Amino acid sequence: MILSENTLIFKLRSLVRKDEKTVLKEAIYHESFGVNAYPLSADTINLRLRTAKNDIQECYVYYIEKYDFTPNLLWKKMSYFVHDDYFAYFTVAITLTSKRFKYFFKLIDHNGEELFYVADRFDHNFPENTLYGGYFQFPYINDDDLPEYPTWAKQAIFYQIFPDRFYRGGEKTSDKRLQSWGTKPKRNSFFGGNIRGIIEKLDYLKELGVNVLYITPLWLSDSNHKYNIIDYYTIDPDFGTKEELKELVTKAHQEGIKIVLDAVFNHCSNKHPFFLDVVAKGEDSPYFKWFYINGGSIETDPVPNYETFGVNISNMPRLNSSHPEVKEYLLGVAEYWLRELDIDGWRLDVSDEVAHSFWKEFRNRLKAIKKDVFIIGEVWHQATPWLMGDEFDSVMNYPFRKAVLDFFVTRSADREDFINSLNKNFINYKDETPYYLLNLLGSHDTARFLTLCNDDFTKMRLAMIFMMTFVGIPMIYYGDEIGIDGSEDPDCRKTMIWDEKIPEPAALELFTKLIKIRKANAVLVEGRFKPIRLTENKKVLSYLRDDGQKRAVIIINNSDSAVSVELRKELFNHSQITDCLHEKEYNFNEEQSLKLNVDKRDAVILSSQ
Repeated sequence: MILSENTLIFKLRSLVRKDEKTVLKEAIYHESFGVNAYPLSADTINLRLRTAKNDIQECYVYYIEKYDFTPNLLWKKMSYFVHDDYFAYFTVAITLTSKRFKYFFKLIDHNGEELFYVADRFDHNFPENTLYGGYFQFPYINDDDLPEYPTWAKQAIFYQIFPDRFYRGGEKTSDKRLQSWGTKPKRNSFFGGNIRGIIEKLDYLKELGVNVLYITPLWLSDSNHKYNIIDYYTIDPDFGTKEELKELVTKAHQEGIKIVLDAVFNHCSNKHPFFLDVVAKGEDSPYFKWFYINGGSIETDPVPNYETFGVNISNMPRLNSSHPEVKEYLLGVAEYWLRELDIDGWRLDVSDEVAHSFWKEFRNRLKAIKKDVFIIGEVWHQATPWLMGDEFDSVMNYPFRKAVLDFFVTRSADREDFINSLNKNFINYKDETPYYLLNLLGSHDTARFLTLCNDDFTKMRLAMIFMMTFVGIPMIYYGDEIGIDGSEDPDCRKTMIWDEKIPEPAALELFTKLIKIRKANAVLVEGRFKPIRLTENKKVLSYLRDDGQKRAVIIINNSDSAVSVELRKELFNHSQITDCLHEKEYNFNEEQSLKLNVDKRDAVILSSQ
C-alpha cells in the first residue's frame, strides 16, 4: 500500500457516517472551560468539540468579541483531532485582539445538512448575535490562565533509583542488618545502597544518556523504602547525610543531570513525633486533628481506628492535608529542601488522595522559589483535575504502561485498540500536557517489565522503541536497562547488578542507542503524533512525528511475519531518509516511492536528514 499524507489513518473523510441519516446530537459536547476551551496566549484560545465517531463531515466555529453585537462574526474551520472508541474530536485555535470571546459551532453531516450548536440548544437557523443569544462564553483571558511548563523537562530522560538497591558506595560497613548484595529481597530487607553509591555511579548514568534522576524518599524512616517518614528534616543515616545529598545534587548538575526527589505528604510514620504525641495524649494533643481518627484515642487492635495509607496499614497514618497547620508544616518541608539543595523537582506520592487546595498552594509557593521546578504527581488513572495548570506539571503515566502491555506483551489489543488508548493522552489533557507526562514501563510499585514479557526480550525491545519515540518523557526504572527481572514487590526491588555478567546485554545497548536517537532527533520530542496505516496487518503499528520542519516515521511490526510497505517521498519532503535504528540509508526511486521490508517483531525509525 502506497503511503501519502492523505492515507493518514484518521483522515476526516473516514469519519463520515454512511449507515445513518441523522446526526447523533446526544454525542455532541463542548464546555467553555477545562480541556475544551483554554488559552494558548494572551489573545488566543484553543477549542475542542466532541461528536459521535463517523458522524460529522465538517465543523466550523463562529466567534466575535464578547461585547460586540454586530453581525460581523469571524469563522474558522476546525481540524480533526483524534478519536476513541465512540467519539471524534475536532479542534481549532482562534485569535482576537480582545481577551474576551463568545462563539458557537456549525456542524455539517455526511448529507450536507447544517446544524448549529449553541451553549443552550441546537438550531437549524443561524443564531442571532444578541446579548442573550446563547453563545458559548470565554469571559476573559487572565494572566494566571496562561500555560507554563518547565521547558527543560520536555527534553528529559528520567531514571528512577530505589537507593537501598542501587549501589553501596563509600567504605565497607559492618551493619549486621544488611543482606548480601544480589540475594533475593524480602519486604524488610536492607542492602546498604546509599547516596554515596549514586555519586559514584554518575559516570555510568551519564554514559547511559539519562539526564534526570528520580530518587525515592531519603528521609528518616525505619523501612527500606522510606515512605513511612519519621522526620522530614533529617536524611536517613542508612543513606548518608545532608552534605552528601548536596554533593550529589552539585555533581549531578555539573554533569548536566537534574535531580527529582520523592515527597510523601499523604501519610507519615506512626513513629513520627506528632503521631506519638497523639498516641500519648489523645484528644488533648495539639496534633490530634492532624490525622483522621475515629474516637478519642489511638487504637490498633484488631485494626487501627485511624485512616492510613492503603487499608489498615497501621505504621502509615494518613495526614489531614486540609488542616491549615498540616498544610503549613508540609509546605515548609518542601520549601526547605528546594532552597537547601536546589533540586529540580518533586515526585508526589499518593498525590490523588491529598487535598487539591494543598497542591494549588504547593505549586504557587514552590514556583515562587524556583520557577522551573518540575512537579510530578503519582496518579494511576486519568489525572485531568491535577493537570489544569494550577497543580502539577506532570503525572506518572500508568495508563500508557497499561496500553503498552496490552499491545506488545499480552497482545490482547490490536492496532486500533492501542491507538484508541493512546488517544486518551490527548483527549484528557490540554495540547501541551502529553509532552510532559512521565511514560514508564515499570516502577518500584510494579512487576518488572521483562518478567511480564515472560523474559522474552523481543517484546520488551518493541515496547522500549515505542516509549522512546512516542510523545512524552521516557522513564527507565533502574535495572531495566540491563534486563533485571522480578515479580511484584519486593521482587521488583532487587539489587542492581554491577560486577557480574548482566542478564540482557542487548537491553543496555538498545537503551543507550535509543536515548542517542531521541536526543539527536528533536522531532521525537517536539513532533505531533499521527497514526498512519501502511498495512492491513493489525499488529503493525506505524506513526508519524511531525514538528513542522522535520518528520520521522516509526514502523513497529508486532506480528510474527515480515511485512512489506511502500512509502511516498512527499511524506518526508526529502529525497533521502535514514533508518536510525539499523543505521541504513534509503533513497526514493524515480516514481518517488520506496519499498521497505520490516522483519517480524522488529521496527524502523525513519528520519529525513
